[in-house]
Amino acid sequence: MSGGNQQKVVLAKALAANLDILIFDEPTRGIDVGAKSEIYDLIAELSEQGKAIIMISSDMEELLGMSDRIMVFYEGKIMDEVDRKDFDAKKILSLASGFKEEKL
Repeated sequence: MSGGNQQKVVLAKALAANLDILIFDEPTRGIDVGAKSEIYDLIAELSEQGKAIIMISSDMEELLGMSDRIMVFYEGKIMDEVDRKDFDAKKILSLASGFKEEKL
């Protein structure tokens, strides 16, 4: 089975289990663009059903496109929580590199 089909099978199992909280670790790594779109649609559908989604991803575009808020970690510690209205790729990358901006 292709990577995309494997990911879809995992999502189907999650849907069938009727879980309230789902954790996705690099959900679209190594799959083609078409499969990514389908997986994003399924994750969005789960969210619309009221499911809590935790996504762990190193893909900035994926994080910015799929998230309501982003918790940025560095060396196992939370650097900051960024709400959608404040999404900024440079800021998030800076935080993920261990730089926390000082509030003025």
